[in-house]
Amino acid sequence: MAMRPSKRGPSSAARLRQVFIVSVICLALYCFLLVPDHSLDSSRTLPPALLNNRFLTSSQCAAAFPGLTREIDDVVAKGPFTLARRPHDLGPLVARIRDGKLYIISYARKSDLSKEMLQHRSATLHQIAAALLTTPPSEPLPDTIIAINHEDDPVSPSLSYSRPADPSFNGPGKHYFAMPHFSFYAWAIPTVGSFWRASRAISALESRLSWASKSPLAVWRGTTWFNNPRAGRLRQDLVAATRDAPWADVQPLFSNGSNALAIEDFCRHRYVVHTEGVTYSGRFQYHQLCASVVLSPPIAWMQHVTHLVKPAFSSSLDGVARTPPGTTSRADQLAPYPAPWVREAWPRSYDPGKEANMVFVAPDWSDLEATVGWLERHPRVAEGIARRQRELFDGGGYFSPAAETCYWRAVIRGWSSVVRTEGQGFEDLDEVPWEEFSLKEIHK
Repeated sequence: MAMRPSKRGPSSAARLRQVFIVSVICLALYCFLLVPDHSLDSSRTLPPALLNNRFLTSSQCAAAFPGLTREIDDVVAKGPFTLARRPHDLGPLVARIRDGKLYIISYARKSDLSKEMLQHRSATLHQIAAALLTTPPSEPLPDTIIAINHEDDPVSPSLSYSRPADPSFNGPGKHYFAMPHFSFYAWAIPTVGSFWRASRAISALESRLSWASKSPLAVWRGTTWFNNPRAGRLRQDLVAATRDAPWADVQPLFSNGSNALAIEDFCRHRYVVHTEGVTYSGRFQYHQLCASVVLSPPIAWMQHVTHLVKPAFSSSLDGVARTPPGTTSRADQLAPYPAPWVREAWPRSYDPGKEANMVFVAPDWSDLEATVGWLERHPRVAEGIARRQRELFDGGGYFSPAAETCYWRAVIRGWSSVVRTEGQGFEDLDEVPWEEFSLKEIHK
């Protein structure tokens, strides 16, 4: 008797996948909506099947990652703008998206870019290509022309790695679309590598370390000359303020890099000191994966999910006072903290015992020692700040492949809804398909 062939085909398999995805989203909603923010356990951790799913629809993205696209929403709310064609190829790369395919139409020559800049540009384009490739067929991305800025300084209008936090530098005429950092693909330096490698290494380390077993020394490594002019001598001042301090492990990088730390090893410390560079710092997202308290001057450059930071200001911690550097300085000579722009950019100091997931200290480091001391005297509070940070960015998945891809498609949709390119001459430019361009990118 002949066997009757099974009727289960591709459509049945697709329905099963849809049921699975909906079930995962429901679990995600439970984790986010029913578990209190101040929980110290890992119950808000989303399942790997969701966090590694790059095929989520926009509604599934919104359910899994609440608030993910706020940066996009804010800049789109400013309304339309014109993307003008530049008379040269320097500056942001210009690409066209048509029928879900990526084409490069204007870009700086290799001879005009450093090896590092070429890597950053290539990594970002790989991220975009992945987001296009995994777009759900039910939600095709619109055709558009995008400007992609792979330099540290943000450019308006463009997709940039950050934007100014100071509202006076981000007025109605500025159109900074924050995009995920290139390191979410990979960062070709020995201490980091791919984001997947680093996040796995951090997870392995955090699974073995308790709060009590972490080093109580506040840790930092970096180059002292890498400062934004507006920040003055931020990094030099940090080194000076912590010199020979028994509570700190702060070191400028040696020229041979022999005292550098693997990015995951910062998480061995209870307190990680964070400094921005010329603009943002590419290490920030790695520090946010740690179950450690990140101590930083108020963030001046917003990356794509920096708005999820809930800072407790050191000035709000009972008993924390600023100590003037040196022996001749007076307390009344210290610069005001928080500064007026900080009060606008970061108007709220969150409860360190229930809500905060980071601590802002004075930019001159005059209360860093006092802040570390306060946290050491309040270990439960300190551990809560650290755990909330890791629960959000790792457990909550905001640095996951799924969230990254969700964000890329959202920023492309947001940009396309307000950019105007008609009559700018882009139609006269030759196109290079991404697949062809990517092969040329790997050769200097």
